[in-house]
Amino acid sequence: MSWKNLAGVAAVVATLSACGGGDERSAETVAETAPGPTAPRVGLVTDLGQLNDRGFNQLAFEGLKRAERELGIEQRVVQSRSAADYVPNMTTLARQGFDLIIGVGFAQGEAVAKVAARFPETRFVIIDVDQASLAGKPRNVVGLLFREEEVGYLAGYLAALAAKRTPGPDVISSVGGMKEPPVDRFIAGYQAGAKKAVPGIKLINGYSQDWDDLAKCKERALNQISAGSAVVFQVAGGCGLGALDAAKQQKIWGIGVDADQSFLGPHILTSAQKKVDRAVYLTIESLKDGNWRGGRNATFGLEQGGVGLGKVSAKIPAGDLKAVERIEQEIVSGEIADLPTTVS
Repeated sequence: MSWKNLAGVAAVVATLSACGGGDERSAETVAETAPGPTAPRVGLVTDLGQLNDRGFNQLAFEGLKRAERELGIEQRVVQSRSAADYVPNMTTLARQGFDLIIGVGFAQGEAVAKVAARFPETRFVIIDVDQASLAGKPRNVVGLLFREEEVGYLAGYLAALAAKRTPGPDVISSVGGMKEPPVDRFIAGYQAGAKKAVPGIKLINGYSQDWDDLAKCKERALNQISAGSAVVFQVAGGCGLGALDAAKQQKIWGIGVDADQSFLGPHILTSAQKKVDRAVYLTIESLKDGNWRGGRNATFGLEQGGVGLGKVSAKIPAGDLKAVERIEQEIVSGEIADLPTTVS
């Protein structure tokens, strides 16, 4: 359905109500506006982290709010209390005539594929999932992907330089959540960048097999630190905050992920940002401009401003910063190419 056909539609009520027995369960609406009858209508379905996760959900919401302010869209956010809510939440939004429905994160891929097949006239976006990997390869879905390996490379390069200034052997590490393609792209780039900066550096990597349990990531990180790691890179969502807490406790550097996590304290060396907010905004803009095209992926790297380092600690020497800036320019220009994307 085009938003241009919605002139007679009234403002949507604040709560998505249950219809009982089917797949339309109750869903908590946390934000909505009705800027005008001709505005595109965009719905966002969170994963389990909720909007204050300082990660994907929050970033996607920031992109949605920017689109509301600057593009005049109508927006609604539905928070999922469990994975079982994904399909009913998306189904409810589709039946209410939303023009674009955004699923946040890898865990929602199956739900997006299922609902997109049932509502072929509705447009869908899935963050961090390859559209071609979805069942049926639905033509009404766009996958938002990122070149995590590029910003991982920068983080690893900086981490190696920082480790070299630390007494003892040159060792850095990473704690991933699940072994999934986006996670491994971050880690593969991190390891390659570190090797570029300090040939022969020792690299340690492990997975928590969890996205939420801080204790699991903290234990992994503490083991890595005991093995000599001077820098720990977390790529594990909320669980990864435990790894950064371990870095703080042991007085070593930590590197955040997705959002700028420098707010956690002076032990944060930098953050490998995945700018989901920008990707969401640009995708909504393409809808508003009539340029939206499904059945594909939209990929964002350093060149597109879709990834990049967050705030770098003021303790890092200016020479190191200049070296990282040079490496970034070489990646954007193609001088550094074919970065690894998998971890053995």
